[in-house]
Amino acid sequence: MDHGMHGMMTDLPPFTLGRAFAYASDPFFLVGCCLALVLYGWGVARLVRRGDAWPVGRQVAFFLGVLTVGLTMCTGLNTYGMVMFSVHMIQHMIISMVSPILLLLGAPVTLALRALPVAARRGSKGPRELLLMLLHSRFVRVVSHPGFTIPIFIASLYGLYFTPIFDFLMSSEVGHIAMMVHFLAVGLLFFWPIMGIDPGPHRSGYLMRILELFAGMPFHAFFGIALMMASEPMVNVYKHPAASLGIDALSDQTAAGGIAWAFSEVPSVLVLISLVFQWYKSDQRQARRTDRAADRDGDKELAAYNDYLAALQARGR
Repeated sequence: MDHGMHGMMTDLPPFTLGRAFAYASDPFFLVGCCLALVLYGWGVARLVRRGDAWPVGRQVAFFLGVLTVGLTMCTGLNTYGMVMFSVHMIQHMIISMVSPILLLLGAPVTLALRALPVAARRGSKGPRELLLMLLHSRFVRVVSHPGFTIPIFIASLYGLYFTPIFDFLMSSEVGHIAMMVHFLAVGLLFFWPIMGIDPGPHRSGYLMRILELFAGMPFHAFFGIALMMASEPMVNVYKHPAASLGIDALSDQTAAGGIAWAFSEVPSVLVLISLVFQWYKSDQRQARRTDRAADRDGDKELAAYNDYLAALQARGR
């Protein structure tokens, strides 16, 4: 870790919510958040200019998703997260579970496909065609398959925190940024096929998506319980907190475990509500299509059934 930054962090006062937002941190994520908002805003503006609508709810969800990333990585939460396990766990849970859900509710891929211009010449490849090629590529089919997303979602907990990889990444600012980008990417990959709002190569039925959701969540709970039940600090980088923070390493780890355990429930409920709502809307659309088909053919199916009943009645007489 940078010596100047390390010296600043060892002098941090005890953590409070007010102090968490008193420091600016990580310009990398700040630039990324601004770029995401600009591109999303450009897409919405392009649709509006040509007379198409884009739901306000999706815009709000995407904005909130970017905001959660910004608050997590561009404020003092990131500064305290380098020296306090509990604050780091808040960062991890938000950026891997809350931010991805909100960003996906904004349907950025759908917006891009509708807003990007079609290639000027037949056979040429513009941005829209390249995006479609990526969505249909073998790479995306593999990384978006539940057989990949669920194990990598689980490995991001156990494979990082309980191995030397975590200490290595936390030893530098670049490593820390790479880890947080990984958490965000894994969260997006895990929830993308489950939520099913943006198009993708895998689109299971609603019941199967609910099962995929709950396949990964218990491991978060077990991970949190393991941290809470430990009798000694398990992560080297947080074993010796600065005296100015006024915390005990084991108590801080117990708090981190409680945060991981609690976050295994809340995002699951949000996604479950979204899936149930989508399921209901899908049934409503199917019912309307059935009604329109019946109107077009004069409800021949119902008429045939009535004729069948009449024939049975006549036979009985």
